[in-house]
Amino acid sequence: MADTVVSKASTANGTKTPAEGGVKKKVALGMMTLAIMNVTTVFSLRGLPTTAEYGLTSVFYYLVAAVIFLIPVSLVSAELASTYPEKGGVFRWVGEAFGADWGFAALYYEWQAIVVWFPTVLIFAAVAIAYIAMPESFDLWLAGNPIYVAVVVLAVFWGVTLYTFRGIASSAKLSTFGGLFGTIVPGAILIVAAIVYIALGHPVHMSFVGGIVPKFTGLSSIVLAASIILFFAGMEMQAVHITELKNPTRDFPRAVWISTAIIVVLSILGTLAISVAVPQSAMNLTQSLLVAFNDLWAAFHLPWMGNVMAAMLALGVLGQVSVIVAGPSTGLLAVGKAGYLPKLFQRTNKNGMNVPILILQAVLVSILALALAILPSVQAANQILSQMATIIILAMYVIIYVAAIRLRYTQPNKPRPFKIPGPNNIGLWLVGAIGLIGAGGALVLSFIPPNQIPTGSPVTYIVILSIGTVIFLAIPFVIYACHKKEWKSDDTTFAPFDWQIEGRKPTEVSKWAAGFVPASAPTETSTTPVITP
Repeated sequence: MADTVVSKASTANGTKTPAEGGVKKKVALGMMTLAIMNVTTVFSLRGLPTTAEYGLTSVFYYLVAAVIFLIPVSLVSAELASTYPEKGGVFRWVGEAFGADWGFAALYYEWQAIVVWFPTVLIFAAVAIAYIAMPESFDLWLAGNPIYVAVVVLAVFWGVTLYTFRGIASSAKLSTFGGLFGTIVPGAILIVAAIVYIALGHPVHMSFVGGIVPKFTGLSSIVLAASIILFFAGMEMQAVHITELKNPTRDFPRAVWISTAIIVVLSILGTLAISVAVPQSAMNLTQSLLVAFNDLWAAFHLPWMGNVMAAMLALGVLGQVSVIVAGPSTGLLAVGKAGYLPKLFQRTNKNGMNVPILILQAVLVSILALALAILPSVQAANQILSQMATIIILAMYVIIYVAAIRLRYTQPNKPRPFKIPGPNNIGLWLVGAIGLIGAGGALVLSFIPPNQIPTGSPVTYIVILSIGTVIFLAIPFVIYACHKKEWKSDDTTFAPFDWQIEGRKPTEVSKWAAGFVPASAPTETSTTPVITP
């Protein structure tokens, strides 16, 4: 989810697509290039221990998540991104369908989900740091100590935030280095080491009893599986590049199928590698990956390599967090300048970074980090924050699915370089229905305490998530209700919505014929104000 926030944010912050600039489109991406970009966006080692709890049945959950989430999100986002290439991302897509208030809410949910997600990935960084040089017995104690984890979360995030003030370029360099040596290389090593481990006849801890299809024993038994949704999120980020493909209609679906296959295969192999090395009784959402590396290398009589892998994984988290800290704030800056955020949150430093929003992010993450000292365990904190982030991001995806369907009817003649095939919108309805069922099911599961993790009182767990959900979902509408015309910046280049250009309401059907654009229609560089409904 992390690695391409920069590319998305740059689009949101003013980088023109060829279509916007009025010049002939230059093909910059091949099908395989886009597929690999999708893989690096979505795949992460950090989430593997979540499904390693399920052993062989994790294969089933990964395949289901791909069908009901990964593929629908990719296809719907591709249609929306190619139809509305102007900057704004989800704000543009949803705003065209329902108005600026819902568009702002969708953008805010994307940002808020990432803010809530930050502590979970930083918890993993704290655990990785604990495993770098200490004896494993001390590692286990330190990694499970809420005070230590909270201190590391705060120190790392504030350090990365201050580093981000140097600009997107600096963050991108750290992200690239960390992504290669902190995710890709360790992931390959994990899979190969597990294969060698099995070939040498070492004990395999994964149970093969029961097969791939899980036995349903109640909703609480599959709550962790719903977390796969969060680890598969982010495929929509690369949809903004669809217009750079030579043949979007042909190449984008193929890139989706290829990247989905790679992501699922890597996730399955990495998860099974952990299940092979770590007994199910010792599974831990935050420590199992580190324990797996330690056990695998100990079996090869190279225990010190476990410490090296811990350092590499910590580096990977730093790179991942670095680029994500900058990305969402950049997108909010572009929309904020269009008149949807106070002037305070539109200020930038000499490197073009939105310092007020970056500081706000850090403050919110600091408040969430306090949950580490309140909840019964680091695992419990990680689970609750992960589920809260999942709920918020799923709310955004539900809105996107409905917006895509609505736009087929309110703007039927809008040129769509990529269009989900099917007569009478049947293809889109099918994809949208599958996506909505998947997102709705995951939302319900997110409120149920998992039986694999001690999260304290089930009532407290549900109350925390319920209150957090109500507050987070309401915030963007409160901000929008308070926004003022004077918030609009003089240097904004944000183009108005189609319904504003046409002088109609978002709910009304466009009267434009296919391919017709009025000569007076404002462009991204126009000074025409963005009028709120």
